[in-house]
Amino acid sequence: MPKSPQDLFSELQQQFGQFVPDMARVAREDLEQHARLAVTSVLSRLDLVTREEFDAQAAVLERTREKVDALEARVARLEAATQADESGAE
Repeated sequence: MPKSPQDLFSELQQQFGQFVPDMARVAREDLEQHARLAVTSVLSRLDLVTREEFDAQAAVLERTREKVDALEARVARLEAATQADESGAE
């Protein structure tokens, strides 16, 4: 028995419907892959550090500041002592 145009269209739609989810999945995966590559490319060009590296450098900077403050205080004491010695020698 010959199929009517509606039956043929319905069958074609059903077969196409089976492929659409696969095509959509492939398109989505392709888009995700390209997006991931684009983001990775942009991030690789930026001069970024990890949070751990940042925290470690912040700790080093804090210790350095403490040492600089201590040295500044020591220099101020030595300058004051030198000035006192020079004033007493006059």
